[in-house]
Amino acid sequence: MTSDPRILVVAPDDDLVGSLCQGLDALGWRTVTARSLPGAIQALVDWPLETVILDARMPDAESGIAALRQTVSPRRLPVLAIGPAAAGWPSGVVDIAMSAAPHAAQAALRLETLVRAAIAEEEVSLREATFASRGEPLLIPEPDASPLRVLAAGKPDRHFLALSNALTERGCDVVAAPTPYTAFDYLHERPFDATVLWGAEDHTPALSIASGMKRNTRLYHIPAVLYLRGSGEINLSELYNRGFADVAAADTPEEETAGRIVALARHHRRHVAIRRALESARGSGLTDPATGLFTPELFASHLARVADGARLRRRPLSVVVLRVSETPALVEARKGGWLDRALPQIGAMVSRLIRTEDTAARLSPDVFALALPATRGPAGRIAADRIAAVIGCTAFDAGPDRSPFVVEFEVGVAEVAPGESPARVLERASNDIRATA
Repeated sequence: MTSDPRILVVAPDDDLVGSLCQGLDALGWRTVTARSLPGAIQALVDWPLETVILDARMPDAESGIAALRQTVSPRRLPVLAIGPAAAGWPSGVVDIAMSAAPHAAQAALRLETLVRAAIAEEEVSLREATFASRGEPLLIPEPDASPLRVLAAGKPDRHFLALSNALTERGCDVVAAPTPYTAFDYLHERPFDATVLWGAEDHTPALSIASGMKRNTRLYHIPAVLYLRGSGEINLSELYNRGFADVAAADTPEEETAGRIVALARHHRRHVAIRRALESARGSGLTDPATGLFTPELFASHLARVADGARLRRRPLSVVVLRVSETPALVEARKGGWLDRALPQIGAMVSRLIRTEDTAARLSPDVFALALPATRGPAGRIAADRIAAVIGCTAFDAGPDRSPFVVEFEVGVAEVAPGESPARVLERASNDIRATA
């Protein structure tokens, strides 16, 4: 049994999910297996597991899901059900239903998406409470209620047309694009909740569309699904590394593939609503007027609530401090007031580079802080270094006849320890700057 498992597998035996568990373990998604629902509940009590893979052949599998989720409440628990029986369960019982075990890389990608979405949902409720306590209720918009919009890109084929019909029967608005050029025209002209790309004999057009979407910040999060003519045509790990959210073979029933696409599309639409809700805080009177980031007072209040929530949900929490380095070029830029002109843009860049569930604050004119839910200290440092590196590639105006200057950051990171106060962890993150400077 692993010492730090992330996934609870509930299955009567290894016949259906055994190879999937081995693949997930190899990818770093450690699993722990329970052979009964009472054993699964005990495993959830013993470990802060992030998600569940459920063999639909388990006795009382459908009714037992509510008990599993209630065990970890208020932490949200995404569930992936595998087996033919799961396809007939009512919508919403599980987050994903598949008739057969997916490729390990596919499962890891989908589970990561579900876990991050669950954390973002938790952050919405925490942020609502923080703003309400300070007299500025946070308005949470409902997801768009119009039909899901799916772009189907590729040459007409009976399998592809059958899938399009299955999506239409599920209430989706399907737009056909026969070439990559028309696909990108549509993607830039109107919003979509998902894209389906037909693999056909040549995968090149589908791969080019997916690659182009991943290079565009506006299209980056739209899930792309590759629909293959058959199974085993291409290295699946390579496809998931290219950014596909799902891959389906043509021998997969169209209804199941359509259901998976609809689940991805609904998740994306909900993700958009959550991001809008969290970003709406920037327009309140409680945030820093120049950057839209949290003020020190608001950040302290929210960090205390996030820390309490992390303890209650048994999730890690890390705090990052980013301080502008006093390089010679920066000293000169500060003299002329050019740094002051650049700092609002820098703050805006920080807000765009963090995840949906992260909170960014401006503690002083040139010191920023981040609260990173469900993040260990080493992962927090990687995220902070990435933000610093991206901003460090931007040149800022230094005035007439002067070369543009770049901004470097000193980074401090601290993971919240058991029983530690938010003020103390923020102090440790600040001290970490001095220790590593």
